[in-house]
Amino acid sequence: MTRKERYEGVIAWFSEQMPVAESELRYDNPYQLLVAVILSAQCTDKRVNMTTPALFERFPTPETMAAVGAEEIYPYIRSISYPNNKARNLAGMARRLCEEFGGAVPDDVELLQRLPGVGRKTANVVASVIYNKFVMPVDTHVFRVSARIGLTVGAKTPLQTEQQLTARIPAHLLPVAHHWLILHGRYVCTARNPRCGECGIRRWCKSAPKEVGTAPAAEK
Repeated sequence: MTRKERYEGVIAWFSEQMPVAESELRYDNPYQLLVAVILSAQCTDKRVNMTTPALFERFPTPETMAAVGAEEIYPYIRSISYPNNKARNLAGMARRLCEEFGGAVPDDVELLQRLPGVGRKTANVVASVIYNKFVMPVDTHVFRVSARIGLTVGAKTPLQTEQQLTARIPAHLLPVAHHWLILHGRYVCTARNPRCGECGIRRWCKSAPKEVGTAPAAEK
């Protein structure tokens, strides 16, 4: 099986079986998604969704969050991983968002990364989900799943994974393909004990065990 055939098979299956795939984070506007994605680093979406209602009630706009310090944000996110760092990042993000962008979340990946707490992955998520930019956010699920399936080869960093995926997945599919890989990694191709018997793309997966299905031939 060639790498091209692997991509074609995986994309065709997801396109048919999961034509609509979206973020599981709950948000009503770009500001809320930005906050939620910052909080989601090394934390589950479920926990973030439990935390953000009270946070957004207290800080409904960037301006209200920018008006306080990290110590006032902390109590609302104390159940999130790394709450001290994230409280500082949220306070700094809100201030810069108001000072440099008039409180409007920018649609440019490079501009987004000027905000405290916003790395490339977070910037790509916001640009993809809110603005439908043709970018590929790479989190732990995307990194693991794309390597395990064989969509990426030898990628050592999230950036290398992003570059390989964006080179081979049609640009218009990148926003939804990001969610395909995340959801597949979250519910099927889990880090430990992947559910290969339930996997619809195992025929294209280079790591599929033979007892589940015949493993694909080595990539040409």
